[in-house]
Parts: sequence; C-alpha cells; structure tokens
Amino acid sequence: MPEKPTDVPSEQALRGLPTPPALADAPVLAQVVRGGFVESSHRASVVVTGPDGAVLHAWGSVTDPVFPRSSNKPLQGVAMLRAGLALPPHQLALACASHSAEPFHLDAVRDILTDAGLTEADLQNTPDLPYDADERDIWIAAGHVARALSQNCSGKHAAMLATCRLNGWDLTTYRELDHPLQQAMAATIEDLAGEPVAATAVDGCGAPVMAISLAGLARAFGRIASAAPDTPEGEVADAIRAHPEYLGGTRRDVTALIRGTQGAIAKDGAEAVYAVGLADGRGIALKIADGAQRARPVVLAAVLRRLGVESTAYDRLEEAPVLGHGAPVGALVAVGLDGPGA
Repeated sequence: MPEKPTDVPSEQALRGLPTPPALADAPVLAQVVRGGFVESSHRASVVVTGPDGAVLHAWGSVTDPVFPRSSNKPLQGVAMLRAGLALPPHQLALACASHSAEPFHLDAVRDILTDAGLTEADLQNTPDLPYDADERDIWIAAGHVARALSQNCSGKHAAMLATCRLNGWDLTTYRELDHPLQQAMAATIEDLAGEPVAATAVDGCGAPVMAISLAGLARAFGRIASAAPDTPEGEVADAIRAHPEYLGGTRRDVTALIRGTQGAIAKDGAEAVYAVGLADGRGIALKIADGAQRARPVVLAAVLRRLGVESTAYDRLEEAPVLGHGAPVGALVAVGLDGPGA
C-alpha cells in the first residue's frame, strides 16, 4: 500500500482535533421537512457586514477561520489584476469561476492559455469530469475522460499561469505556497478581508486554499461589489455582473442569483460556502456546518429576504423539494433567521 503523506494526521490524531467554533457553535438554520415531520437539520454560521466592514448581523461564530474554498476566487482574481494581468471581461469572470464545463467555458480556458503562449499541458489542476451533470453525461458519451481542462477550476489555473508568464515567474511551481503568485494572492486576500490568513491547505484543484473568517469573507465581497470601476476590484465585479454564466454555468444557482439581483456579485464554494457582495457595500457569507450543498442556497435566500434584497432568483435558490415516490411531500426550509442575528 502507498504510504500516507507525512502532513496528513493519523486517525487517532484526527479524533482528537477540536471542532472549529464556526461549526461547533453553529445554530440550526435549515431543516428537511417530510410530511410535516422534521427529518433532518443543518447547522450554519452566517454573517452580514456593512459598507464599513463592521458586522451587522451574525448567526453562529463568524470571526473564527474557515476555508472559503472557491468563494476565495474573486479575491484571487483581484490579486491577479494587481499583478498586471489583463483579460477581457468574460475571461476574467471565468478566472473567478467554478465553471460547469460547458463548451463556451472550455473555449475561454483555451483562449486564455493560447494568448499566453501556453497549452492545456501546462495546467496543473486536478483532472476531473465536468461539474454540471448534463455536461458530464455528454462528455462521457463522447468518450472523453477526466481532464484538467474540464475540471471546474481550469479557468483560475489558466489565469494563474498567464499571470506567471506575464511576470516571468516560474510556471512549474505556481501552486507552491512560497511562489510569488501565491504570496501575492495571500497578500490580497488579507488586504480585502482586513485580517491575516489563518491557515493554508491544499484545495481540491491542487492550489493553496487560505482560511479567513466568514466576517472577513463577507467584508471582502462587499468591498469588491462596491469598488470603483477603474480599480482591480471594480473590474472583477463588473466582469462577474456582465458574464455570470462564465462564473458558474447556465443551470447554476449562483448564475441565477447574480443575474437576478441588481448590482450583486456572488461565489459558491465547496463544503457549502456562499459569499455575496451587494452594490451598497454590504457583504454576506455563510458556511453550512456539515458541508451539505443542498442547504446553502436556501439559507442564503432567507438571509437576502431578511435584508429586503429584491431578486428574481428566489424561486431558483429556494427550490429544494423533498420527494416521495417522485412527488413533492415536503421541502428543505430555512429556520431561525427571524431573530436579530446580533
């Protein structure tokens, strides 16, 4: 059997690790109701920050670090622009994306690479099948296998490579934490979040993932969403607003949310993270404690409704039926968000 990586804790050590407060102290904010009976519950931590970055509302612990996973990507996009990268808006949105691997996504990844004098062979993100179920079926039916190109982070990795080529940085080590690219990203994340990176690990795509608090994540999204158009933050926000289908995909809730909410930007993340920036500078970030993606859009919709945010995306976000023999017999619903959230 292959040896375990030396930086992976043993099973015994894992059993002794403390549960982070953002998970351990999280209140129940979603329930699965079947036939009028509560079948399951999801705990979550949620924060809303104001235009000045101060916490306005909080449910659960929101000042302790979490891994935002792909919700960090718009912050990383800002970092690449600060390092001199210039991309057309649709490609910039893709650089911030967890895309669905629809044909237009893959074409844009290839274009970013080609314009930088690179190819798919330069990508170091983990090969995978398309994220979108329909695209995955089409991909497999065509005889394709898992590739770096079709993995949902390939836009970010293509942009990272283009940033390295522009700056003369080494292309083979761009995923290493001490690489100039990753150091620039860490500095930008800290600047936008207003706090230091608390921990780092390897994300699913192979690049570093950097931990900040939910409050810091919300603060960063509020700053990006309300930034002047002629700044890197404003460029990222405008690209996401103009091309939300490149940030997610034609069938994704994050795309519907951006398209249906005036001035908003948003990014979903693995393990049930969601972050939103509103045009007035408010930010929202949430983490479902058990990582259940099914609860993520439902809880976010409840928070947006509580804030009085107008959106045409509520039906899409709240679409979470519980089925019995193929027919709706209940729903996943948000609970516990009517209080002050202080």
